[in-house]
Amino acid sequence: MYIVHSTFSVPAEKANEVISIYHNRSGLVDTAKGFIRFLLLQNEKKPGELTVHMEWETKEEFLAWIQSGEYKRIHELEKKYPDQELAAIIPSIQKFKVVAE
Repeated sequence: MYIVHSTFSVPAEKANEVISIYHNRSGLVDTAKGFIRFLLLQNEKKPGELTVHMEWETKEEFLAWIQSGEYKRIHELEKKYPDQELAAIIPSIQKFKVVAE
């Protein structure tokens, strides 16, 4: 299994707005080959810190996803978000290979 975390910070007062966006996400990734699960995590001590957690069968399937047209389409839409402060956020990406369960 392969896990990817995309962590980013937003102003605390905008956290609920961002959470709402993820509640209404397109779901395109859900149909990608090898995709297992999506979670949005909120840091309990820093409510403006959010992490997108995605689980994949393999690293190769994740890499195929980020090279797909669907992935590019989703991220182009993010750039057009009306709140440019949110649209300009660059996440910190961490990738993990699961080595024991």
